[in-house]
Amino acid sequence: MKNTNPTSTKARSNLALIVLFFIVILIPLAFVGCKRRNQDFDPFIVSTNAGDLASFNRTPQTLQSPQATPTPHQEPRLTMTPAPLSATPTAMPPLTLPTLRANEDIYTIQSGDSLAAIALRSQVSVRQIIDANDLENPELINPGQVITIPPASANELATNFRIIPDSEIVYGPSVKDFDIESIIWQFNGKLNWYEEELDDGTILSGAQIVQRVANEQSVNPRLLLALIEHQSGCLLSRNEDCDLEEYPLGLINSKQEGLYKQLNWAANELLRGSGLWQKSLLAVWTLADGDVMRIDPSINAGTAGLQHLFSLIEGKTDWKKTVSENGFYKTYNDLFGYPFALSVDPLIPEDLAQPELILPLADGDVWLLTSGPHWAWGSGSAWAALDFAPPGEENDYGCYFSDAPVLAAADGIVVHSEGSAVVIDLDGDGYEQTGWTLNYFHISKASSIPVGTRVATGDVIGISSCEGGVTNGTHFHLARRYNGVWIDAGGEIPFNLGGWVASSYGIVYDGSLTRDGVTVEAYNGRSEINQISNP
Repeated sequence: MKNTNPTSTKARSNLALIVLFFIVILIPLAFVGCKRRNQDFDPFIVSTNAGDLASFNRTPQTLQSPQATPTPHQEPRLTMTPAPLSATPTAMPPLTLPTLRANEDIYTIQSGDSLAAIALRSQVSVRQIIDANDLENPELINPGQVITIPPASANELATNFRIIPDSEIVYGPSVKDFDIESIIWQFNGKLNWYEEELDDGTILSGAQIVQRVANEQSVNPRLLLALIEHQSGCLLSRNEDCDLEEYPLGLINSKQEGLYKQLNWAANELLRGSGLWQKSLLAVWTLADGDVMRIDPSINAGTAGLQHLFSLIEGKTDWKKTVSENGFYKTYNDLFGYPFALSVDPLIPEDLAQPELILPLADGDVWLLTSGPHWAWGSGSAWAALDFAPPGEENDYGCYFSDAPVLAAADGIVVHSEGSAVVIDLDGDGYEQTGWTLNYFHISKASSIPVGTRVATGDVIGISSCEGGVTNGTHFHLARRYNGVWIDAGGEIPFNLGGWVASSYGIVYDGSLTRDGVTVEAYNGRSEINQISNP
């Protein structure tokens, strides 16, 4: 009954007809620490005046000359004011990273070992191990064989250039009004007319794919568009041969073909790299060609996410260029302007507290806590979720029907209800990207509550199911976000559901809920130890 990939979908397009286009003036930003808010900066200005659109001098056509195709030209519906240049990011206190080995180690090969696994654990490259041991055939290593592991500290130090602010990783306040379809329409490249059929037979446009990945992973759609352009050129180019069908993000893997899978993979790795950095769990990047780069401790989490992502698909020479000022940063700046002018800081206030929530189960219904803290979506996201399976008979396992209702854990407004996903906005402003949201997954599509419904604590929002994503049993998956950031279920602000407080045991899916000295253990099955209910 575990969940690894709950779903939410769909792009919504709003054609606003309002103000004239303004020309950007370069203004230095005053800031403290990492704060980068330009209070007078409105990045999206809609214009209905054809002259305004024609005179706009930073359209994609001026950034890259499109190749002629028979595709009819479409007039852009939206123009953007690029982010103004501001002062460079201020220095940050270096993060304390894991200590690198300064000396050689002697290691005895164990059964099941590979040089790749040994290199990863030892924070060196396979090539370094081969060179240190004069291995003629690195494929032939034997249990009991003794090898030398070179010092990890000998690896080259990576750049400390910061590419984007931390807030540009997440689908947060800075993009709450970002109209993905209209922005893609403006750039008017192949992505604007692209369609793709997913494994379940659903056909989505390019804009819908970007929206779906942004919703599922809670990753910034502006960042996703910049990645598409940097890796494939398909945001700007009208060349029909531009690759969106196979490997547009550069991951060459036959199981990850197509824009949706490639973009979903990239979003997941952005969150993984950013999260590992924030928790000080890494000291090196292992690159696609086997080389290793020591991580500079003065970068930030947003930059770490990108350095990690590109380390998976590029060798040392290309990687060093991509993470420099002339690499991805330049693509981003050309498309949307100076990234640090878009920063929202802090995304998570130091005094943040969870609002009061109930255990969202009807009185008297006995449910099962089937999973403790685990991934909110993909395996790169925070362990923000808990899983609950509904009441059933003794032999009810896997996918079974139960009409036991799933309840709203707090007052709010339903801002998303598609597929198997229901999202409740707790601050009532109508945006998923601001304040607290409750994210329910695997809610039966036929039973889910409509978008726009204002719910009170305890209202029924649907019933649990086997629908959506990858699941091995009927359940619902519940997670929290604040300003688009997944909040760890068992972390510093633990899930508190009517006094039931979540704990993680340090292993994904393994944890508990405790109230008044009573502990319910997560268990992927039916047992007395994982039964939970309201009186």
